[in-house]
Amino acid sequence: MGRETQADAPDWDPRGPEVLDDQIAAYDALRRRCPVARGDDLHWSLLRHEDVMRALLDHEAFSSAAFTHLTVPNGMDPPEHAAFRRIIEPYFAPEVMAAFEPACRDIAEAVAARLPPHGEMDVIPAVAEDFALRAQCAFMGWPDGLHEPLRAWTRRNAEATLARDRTQLAEVALEFDGHIRALLQERREARQRAPRDVTTRLMQERVDGRALTDAEIVSIIRNWTVGEVGTIAASVGIILHYLAERPALQDGLRTAPADLPAAIDEILRIHAPLIANRRVTRRSVVVGGRSIPAGQRVTLIWASANRDEAAFGDPDAFDPGRNQTRNLLYGAGIHVCPGASLARLELRLIIEALLRRTGRIALPPGRPPQRAVYPGSGFARLPLRMEAGAGGTVTTAR
Repeated sequence: MGRETQADAPDWDPRGPEVLDDQIAAYDALRRRCPVARGDDLHWSLLRHEDVMRALLDHEAFSSAAFTHLTVPNGMDPPEHAAFRRIIEPYFAPEVMAAFEPACRDIAEAVAARLPPHGEMDVIPAVAEDFALRAQCAFMGWPDGLHEPLRAWTRRNAEATLARDRTQLAEVALEFDGHIRALLQERREARQRAPRDVTTRLMQERVDGRALTDAEIVSIIRNWTVGEVGTIAASVGIILHYLAERPALQDGLRTAPADLPAAIDEILRIHAPLIANRRVTRRSVVVGGRSIPAGQRVTLIWASANRDEAAFGDPDAFDPGRNQTRNLLYGAGIHVCPGASLARLELRLIIEALLRRTGRIALPPGRPPQRAVYPGSGFARLPLRMEAGAGGTVTTAR
């Protein structure tokens, strides 16, 4: 990447106390004040919907090859991107999601069945993280024994990212790669006895007439796992917090569960589970009246773009029908999230199960949630009170 050439003072600090205190409010304020912002940490940040869309669609000016490690296919540009995308998309096809739905529903029901009757709990580890880990392992065909190692790995990865500790990040990445390479080796040794799961299928894929390398398989699985587990866990917390603050909406979704998919997308537009993504400029560009040289890192702030008044009006207004077509929850263009169908399935099933087993989900007085900090989103701690419905459907685990 090229070096920053402007000597101006930074426009903002994404790790400053006012941002860490309330990321969403901070991005709203920055978007109105300085929609194309420069900072020492994130370099150039785009906060408006139209500017983020431009970066997503203009591959001649903005490259996705903005990562220091192999990132398949997120960190690839056309035409290389298309070959890998063709391999990945069938794993999330409608028929695959339909086949996975019964197992995913069983996981959601099992997690919901452990809710305390008329009690309080921190839903982040006990519900959000647990569901995300179990669902991801089930989808990949991994053993239950990987649940806790993956939970610990996810937390260490988040801690290293927050601390900007490159040495620790490299060690954490190497640890995850070791888990995946061990699974690949087990399948090679098993040969015909290897489980017919996602991991085994990826080992048999070919691109441009050759087999995928282990590094490419590990990258694909890393992207799916890191993105899916972290984002699904954050999403569950965000949705539950939003509904706990809005009993009428909560009740409406209990009686009309068919409205859940659109409602979930809209809640996650209002409060993004994924804060940002990155690009790098291929050439000098002018965005929002500011000149960005070639070779500069550009950060696309989803959490701001999806609340841009120019695209959505009042960013806090809950209006799924109006906002659906502009919602960047799963991105846009050729890099739109291939796993969106899986994420939507998982979120629908877990929220549906939690609503069905409760009569009210509420915020307990005197126990405020603790917000997650950049680069995370949602909540690090979220105490909620689960109240049984008229039929006393909240049950304890056996």
